[in-house]
Amino acid sequence: MARKPDETLRITSASRSHSEDLSGRTRRYLISMGIRTACVIACVLSIGHWWMWVFAAGAVFLPYIAVVAANGGSAPDPGRNDFEYNPELPMIERGPRDA
Repeated sequence: MARKPDETLRITSASRSHSEDLSGRTRRYLISMGIRTACVIACVLSIGHWWMWVFAAGAVFLPYIAVVAANGGSAPDPGRNDFEYNPELPMIERGPRDA
């Protein structure tokens, strides 16, 4: 009779909860929009200087970057088991108490 593989979930491989993921994405978006707001204000205050264009570029391109980062979500679970057998790893030697 074939045995089923162990399907237990280890805490180290569990993904974050939906609420944690959503709050992290919201926080990243709000920080990006805060930086964009600062760029718009700096752009208005620096009219006539060459660095106005740097702030204008930040004000124009940051919303796109913020939306892409916020919609990206969490990294997908790689499904890798850290406890797999690997014959390439060296064997742990016996300690002084085991002798």
